Amino acid sequence: MAVYVSNIIIHTGTDFEQVFVLENDSNNSALDLTGYTGSSQFKKYKSSGTVKTFVVTFTNRELGKIKIGMGSTMTKDLKPGKYFYDLKIISPSGVSSRVVEGTVLVKQSVTR
Repeated sequence: MAVYVSNIIIHTGTDFEQVFVLENDSNNSALDLTGYTGSSQFKKYKSSGTVKTFVVTFTNRELGKIKIGMGSTMTKDLKPGKYFYDLKIISPSGVSSRVVEGTVLVKQSVTR
């Protein structure tokens, strides 16, 4: 499965969400995510032990739609800067695939 690159921006103290639409590599149709599970994390350095976790939800499994998110109570404590993230899915048969990766730019919100 191909890995899609998507860079995202999170503003501290705000709700964040990003929806991805995954495709089947063999025919470019939507990847049916029925029975799949997912996880997504980000950290300052790829070798860093400190990890932040996104909430992963499937907004439409049949159409390949998966969402990562983080509430304002979690983003308020993020330190501004550049981070790295990825999104992994696990098929019903147990095959793990990294499907999205990129950078997270955390920006300090001014308005409280």
